[in-house]
Amino acid sequence: MYKKDNMRYRFLFLIFMAFIVLFSSCKRNRLNVNISDIKSEAEIIRFDKELFKVEPRSVNFKAEINQLRENYPGFFDLFTLHMIQVGSIEDSMFTSEMNRFLTDSMIIEVHNQAEAEFSKFSSLEKEIIRAFKYYQYYFPEKEIPKIYTCISGFNQSVVVAQGMIGVSLDKYLGSESEYYDMLALAQYKKQKMYKERIPVDLMYAWAKSEFIKSNKETNLLSHMIYEGKLLYFVDAMFPKMHDSIKIGYTAKQLDWCKRNESQMWTTLVEDKRLYTSKRMDIKRIIDDGPYTKGFPVESPGRAGVWIGWQIVRQFMEKHPEITLKQMFQLNDSQQILNDSKYFPE
Repeated sequence: MYKKDNMRYRFLFLIFMAFIVLFSSCKRNRLNVNISDIKSEAEIIRFDKELFKVEPRSVNFKAEINQLRENYPGFFDLFTLHMIQVGSIEDSMFTSEMNRFLTDSMIIEVHNQAEAEFSKFSSLEKEIIRAFKYYQYYFPEKEIPKIYTCISGFNQSVVVAQGMIGVSLDKYLGSESEYYDMLALAQYKKQKMYKERIPVDLMYAWAKSEFIKSNKETNLLSHMIYEGKLLYFVDAMFPKMHDSIKIGYTAKQLDWCKRNESQMWTTLVEDKRLYTSKRMDIKRIIDDGPYTKGFPVESPGRAGVWIGWQIVRQFMEKHPEITLKQMFQLNDSQQILNDSKYFPE
């Protein structure tokens, strides 16, 4: 009789524990929403492939370039004017400048390496499409941009314009790429230049263009909260992605932030830096770099952004009634800090 009762109690205990785990999981994953009913998808155009199909030494070169612009007028102009800066197609020197770009030996090599690195682009494509499904879930009234991939000659990683996003594949060839060493890029920059970062950089840039800083964001705290909101947006677009990819830290850097969160916060508060409006003081805590100035040299860059992210996360956890859209409408950073009850120990 004792064994039967014991087995029954163990069975009930296991069910109870499973319920607790399930409940806790649901509570933690408020961003893991159901997007199965969202049918529309982001369109991703491999502009890099289309461009390098054009034969620069052909007698039909100008006609082929004109046709490419006719096919993709908006992005073509964005690409030539702002990304590779060869001018407008109407300029007298445009054809020769475009020809020079397409025949440059390094550009050809980089294109070939990108072709190899992104030969299996479908997994990234699926992740980008899924991210925009989450975006449409939270913001059904907003436009979904077209995404264009390109080779920009190591110019901007991501460029956003009305209804479109350009992504330079040559900025994501892997942190060990020989080209990044040739360009003498710092390690803190190279460590973010791998293909899994593309969906994150893309969604972060789009959010930054859609949710502009308010004119109230003048001190360090407000900048930290704004950046924290952008990273919380990334949380919502990639609810299962590891934090290290979202913020571009190594596992060691992320661990350092977690272990030193309380000390960093105490430093900001005790040194009275939290409410400074001095531009350079803000940049030291917010901007990227080999480490965060004012913190130990073991710290990663943008540690202030990481703290802002934790504040916003805690605020949203304590206020499940506030939607993602409403979060961006809250411009009182001090109130967000107060209501988050943020106090790392």
